Amino acid sequence: MNRSQPLQPDDSYLRSVAESTARAVAAAEPVGSGFDGADPALHGRVESWLDAHGADLVALSRDLHAHPEEGFAEHRSVRQVAELLRRHGFDAEVGVGGLETALRVDAGYGDEASGAASGGDGAEARAGVPHVAFLAEYDALPGIGHGCGHNIICCSAVGGFLAAASALAAESGGVPGRVSLVGTPAEEGGGGKEHLARAGVFDDVDAVVMLHPFSHDIAAHPFLGRRQVEVIFHGIAAHASAQPFMGRNALDAVVATYQGVAALRQHMPSTDRVHGIITDGGQRPNIVPERAAALFYLRSSDPGTLRELAGRVEAIAHGAAEMTGCGLELRWDQQPAYMPIRHNDALAGRWARHQAKRGRTALPRGVVPEHLTGSTDLGNLSYRMPAIHAMIGLEGDSLSLHTAEFAAAAGSETGDRAVLDGAYGLASTALDYLADAELREAAHVEFERAGGAVDVAAYFE
Repeated sequence: MNRSQPLQPDDSYLRSVAESTARAVAAAEPVGSGFDGADPALHGRVESWLDAHGADLVALSRDLHAHPEEGFAEHRSVRQVAELLRRHGFDAEVGVGGLETALRVDAGYGDEASGAASGGDGAEARAGVPHVAFLAEYDALPGIGHGCGHNIICCSAVGGFLAAASALAAESGGVPGRVSLVGTPAEEGGGGKEHLARAGVFDDVDAVVMLHPFSHDIAAHPFLGRRQVEVIFHGIAAHASAQPFMGRNALDAVVATYQGVAALRQHMPSTDRVHGIITDGGQRPNIVPERAAALFYLRSSDPGTLRELAGRVEAIAHGAAEMTGCGLELRWDQQPAYMPIRHNDALAGRWARHQAKRGRTALPRGVVPEHLTGSTDLGNLSYRMPAIHAMIGLEGDSLSLHTAEFAAAAGSETGDRAVLDGAYGLASTALDYLADAELREAAHVEFERAGGAVDVAAYFE
């Protein structure tokens, strides 16, 4: 039988997941917060700013959506962000941290010279004026544009920063605090946040806030850590018919590695993932391949298990080299590894309260299946300081990230609403952190109890 088209996967599992998720959502209790947060007047100023200027954010979101740019090449996007900031009275620095498409702009009130260094030990780290950074992503995906909704991420962060800065300025110093907007390139595999962290861009920041569009509103959704490894085998070429015994087949080594990884999957925790492709399989069938290569992504919900998983995959590759007599070259993390997200529940609770004011119910963990997830470089910052990475829902519970359908939603009216609701939530959560000392202390105590700051750059070395 000849069949040119693939068989379509059966969607009964996804339908079952959707049905059980709908029941869980209907029964879920919304996330709450036991902290007072900032004076309601401050949140009112945020709303006033968004009422007056929200159209600017929506226009920027639509513009970025219409002109997608891939990671480290977001030159037009960062110019558009800087221009909007300039129109609102802020001159951003473009090219921070050694990345041409990174951006930072600050607004500070009070003792501006005493921002805390990230990764300190609670009160000592926050001896000066507290400092929150809003994180903007604006890179797109090849082929489908903003299929991850980074136009929404960007413009909610821009709006959050501008609204919070406006509210603080109106206080005339009544709430000492600092806010920054950091434009972080190349989240889709490039690890822009880690590059900027290593360059010191976040050294004076105490906490970071951002959101991500999704199928549901969730206060804290798990994202997996991720490493990547290129496996390159070096063999010996020979005539595949006349003298194959004089060759050492690098493609055999790659195939053995691929099959070894497939066998490993049965023995991994359910939170781990490995997926790969063969990038080089030789030149012609009548030549024993002297070079072959594959690229694998490894993911896990915990840094320790991710490190163990890397060791097991590396052992498989070494075994394949021994089996075939080939040389082996391993190239780990040519872009920075991603840590899993360490959520901060104290801050996530405030986000949920503010989303309720916008008519949204931010769900707790575990209501939406947690295996429906990927990875993000925000995880790297979450092991340096308290962080939130809230999920904001677009219309359509079955929407899947990195699809044309999600890209369409990100550029629609539901995407516009997410920008404005998200900007309000981010600004108000940041103001809570600056104004409420008890909340601030709780956020950092929670961070320390989870393990405190980690040397992310050296963790997998």
